[in-house]
Amino acid sequence: MLNIEALKFDEKGLIPAIVVDAVSKKVLTLAYMNKESLKITMEKGLTCFFSRSRKELWLKGETSGNYQHVVSITADCDNDALVVVVEKDGPACHTGNESCFFNEVYQSEELQEFSLLGLYDLLVGRKTEKPEGSYTTYLFEKGIDKILKKVGEESTEVIIAGKANDKKETIYELADLAYHAMVLMVEMGITVEDVHRELASRHVIDHKVKQEKMTK
Repeated sequence: MLNIEALKFDEKGLIPAIVVDAVSKKVLTLAYMNKESLKITMEKGLTCFFSRSRKELWLKGETSGNYQHVVSITADCDNDALVVVVEKDGPACHTGNESCFFNEVYQSEELQEFSLLGLYDLLVGRKTEKPEGSYTTYLFEKGIDKILKKVGEESTEVIIAGKANDKKETIYELADLAYHAMVLMVEMGITVEDVHRELASRHVIDHKVKQEKMTK
């Protein structure tokens, strides 16, 4: 574990901290820390920065309630920049946006970024806008019973493909199941963060069980 004394703060005693969402992996903000704010961050498990404009420390979320719970802090190869991975309680930006980085400057027409969170957002849009001719629109219009039926059908297809030990077909069917499961999530108001937190809590429980077995 790197000692903070090995970090290289600039002439003003600051080091840039790139804050990343633990769930979406999106960059949330770029802020600065000094030694004191970094120590507070590590002690509290909450991001604390140094405001260059106000010349003072500020605990993220102290006013807004949008705290950022620190998962990890990593220094770059030169020890002069940090990546802080967090689980956030609310928007990272003072504008109300999830991330401070939302003004698109360039987007390749050929290379399109894909993420499960992006797919989820797309499905939310389909439920709200209901464009004609969309299969997703059709599912939302048919309602929960139709969506549940599709989840059941795709689950069966995964079992059949897996039983046949057909890797390619299993991947295909898992993708179908994941899509329909996310449609169900949107229909029920369940977010990706909700599922992430549930899985994370099970990881902690599993870790504790393993430790208990080792000590017996």
